Amino acid sequence: MKKIEHLGIAVHDLEASNALFEKIFGVPHYKIEEVASEGVKTSFFKVGPNKIELLEAMDDNSPVAKFLEKRGEGVHHIAFAVDDIEAEIERLTQEGFTVLNKIPKKGADNKLVAFLHPKGTNGVLIELCQEDSSATPQSGEE
Repeated sequence: MKKIEHLGIAVHDLEASNALFEKIFGVPHYKIEEVASEGVKTSFFKVGPNKIELLEAMDDNSPVAKFLEKRGEGVHHIAFAVDDIEAEIERLTQEGFTVLNKIPKKGADNKLVAFLHPKGTNGVLIELCQEDSSATPQSGEE
């Protein structure tokens, strides 16, 4: 793993949360994007060298909706950048971790993603992120 790629925060209202975090960070969000496969709408902030992703559920069956129902708003996941997501999935599986999706999915911000089950990571949902070189970047910028 190369670095923390971003921190994901689950929110009930993306528009209101964008306004709140713009005040906190002192910078506007730079992108809004829907990830239909995960049932979420996301926005991204760049704060220094770090990225923060806000996630709003688009339907009641999405993982973020279930998280919000169970835990309320707050930190949802920590994402780590990797060079070879398939090799990392294999390595972590061999180490005994449960990978929620063994085949990487298309995620937000032009990434391929996979998640580690939080039951094996001290309750932390860990996302693996790799740049998706096979896709053209989605602008989604406002």
